Amino acid sequence: MGFFNFLTSDIAIDLGTANTLIIHNDKIVVDEPSIIAKDRTTNKVIAVGRQAQQMHEKTHDNIKTIRPLKDGVIADFHAAEEMIKGLIKMIDTRNRLFQPSHRMVICIPSGITEVEKRAVRDSAEHAGAKEVWMIQEPMAAAIGIGIDVEQPVGSMIIDIGGGTTEIAVIALSGIVCDQSIKTAGDVFNQDILDYMRRQHNLLIGERSAERIKIEVGAALTELEVTPPDFEVRGRDLMTGIPKVIKVTSSEIAIALDKSVAKIEEAVLKALEISPPELSADIYENGIHLTGGGALLRGLDKRLAAKTKLPIHIAEDPLRAVVRGTGAAIKNIQAFRSVLLT
Repeated sequence: MGFFNFLTSDIAIDLGTANTLIIHNDKIVVDEPSIIAKDRTTNKVIAVGRQAQQMHEKTHDNIKTIRPLKDGVIADFHAAEEMIKGLIKMIDTRNRLFQPSHRMVICIPSGITEVEKRAVRDSAEHAGAKEVWMIQEPMAAAIGIGIDVEQPVGSMIIDIGGGTTEIAVIALSGIVCDQSIKTAGDVFNQDILDYMRRQHNLLIGERSAERIKIEVGAALTELEVTPPDFEVRGRDLMTGIPKVIKVTSSEIAIALDKSVAKIEEAVLKALEISPPELSADIYENGIHLTGGGALLRGLDKRLAAKTKLPIHIAEDPLRAVVRGTGAAIKNIQAFRSVLLT
């Protein structure tokens, strides 16, 4: 029996549109961007994760970079499979005599279809998983931030990832009502890109837009603590010559305003369809904010003003989902009711 355990390896994966995180033996062992680089002629994978991210938008004709996930679901089946395989290889299995068989718990958006669910399962099985379980993102986020999901108490989670924003009211180990919208981190990047082109005649890439969002991204034009202006390098659309401009957080808040308003609408819709008894719990406990989007400056204040409810940002919002997934695989029997097959 001990030998069998030696050959079995449990892995928890938060398969995100922007980043993929893996927990193995209670530790986050992989935290890499969800991207791969392939050689067009041989079709071989050259790089996975951070290495591939550095090549993104800088490649020549022989190399292409692929982001296998779009809007929280697998858009390119083969690339997703190769990416999962490549990321699993990053886990240190050098001390093992044999290739271990993996039990995997993978995170999925709550609004996923059966076909998309099958794509996730098939990718995991082709990447070497013997058993595959799935858990919905808001549920994993709730477990990850320490909420006891089995209790008959309503908790509202807003998980803003790269591809989707998942809003769910959770009680008794289930999602009572949810809203899943495709306005999230990637859309924020696109908003910044469009704003720079429109306002400053400056053409920038996805990676630069992501940097701007991290450095000076905001949901409110007036912040208590304003980050310093950020230098943006790009190509001038009028002259075609590279140039540098400085942007402020209030400018980026204007650029992101419409997208943040869509998230506000979805939150109000979820509150509207919540059963009254759970609404009372939410009024008491407030709303929990997780995912990378939770780090957008002033977002909690803006949501609090809109909903008139307390907003709590998770301690480590980027890792809340993977921690919850890790807790689920560690104690599959206890969390059996929240896992999907």
